[in-house]
Amino acid sequence: MTPNLNSSENLFVANLQQVSLEKLVKSKLEVLFQQQKEAQVELSGLYNIVLEQVEKPLIELSLKAFNGNQVKTAIMLGINRNTLKKKIDNYKLKPKKGAQAQAVAPVASATTTLESSTVLAQ
Repeated sequence: MTPNLNSSENLFVANLQQVSLEKLVKSKLEVLFQQQKEAQVELSGLYNIVLEQVEKPLIELSLKAFNGNQVKTAIMLGINRNTLKKKIDNYKLKPKKGAQAQAVAPVASATTTLESSTVLAQ
């Protein structure tokens, strides 16, 4: 049974620390597929959209944790520093020492579409 969007959001807000990221993503994807079925629309590029919506906040929060230090962030993430730099540029992030990394522009129109349907958006 596919969970109702509103009730599943309430469930996760109440039990966020007890719910794994995998279960949270799975629940949101179930809602997305149900909405897609009900609206009878085709989805395309979903893989990249999901990766962007996980990867971007992961990089933002990791940079914040290390005060913008890209070398330490890359080591913690287990990726090359040059790879991290490419991802920062791709997501148009502005890592600042001592400040929270901020996005200066939306990532992609496909992400906006997904967010407008309130799927995978928090």
